[in-house]
Amino acid sequence: MKAIGIVGSPRKTGNTEIVTSHTLKSIEEEDIQTELIPLAGLNVQLCDGCGACANEETCPIDDDVFPIYQAIKSADAIIFSTPVYYGSATALMMAFIDRISRISRNLGRIWSGKVGGALVVARRAGKNFTLAQLNFWFQLKGMIVPGSTYWNVAIGRDLGEVEKDTEGLKTAWNFGKNVAFLVKKLRS
Repeated sequence: MKAIGIVGSPRKTGNTEIVTSHTLKSIEEEDIQTELIPLAGLNVQLCDGCGACANEETCPIDDDVFPIYQAIKSADAIIFSTPVYYGSATALMMAFIDRISRISRNLGRIWSGKVGGALVVARRAGKNFTLAQLNFWFQLKGMIVPGSTYWNVAIGRDLGEVEKDTEGLKTAWNFGKNVAFLVKKLRS
């Protein structure tokens, strides 16, 4: 069993990565393998609408998206995390989601029955919209989205500031526990 966290922040080792790592640690405690994949520094290009993926599971764009797509396709649980940029998910995260959605569009319901959900970090506003924005993708794909003790949001702007948000970290931790619980139930 495996859970993968995709961090859509352009900042390496920032608040979003801290929260995602915290959640994955919660999952690891339940004997589920985890992997953290930060998109920061990777080559994630925009979908150019070429249509190559219309008939087969491929993408001719030579960047880092397809190998990550292959990894999450085989995972039992997927977590997308993003900071809030101007009221929504980062362009980096949305470019990644657009690409994997296009690549998998004609393969049937390959995401259905997997566990997934979002984590969001913001300085102040836009958290709930961004959380819904990402969670809508999981629901659209037929995935099971567990809850937590609150919405999966945390507060932080400056590097490491999120570590002071004890409620946000507790919520992320409990989200991880619920992800692990569901993965185990679905795979037993």
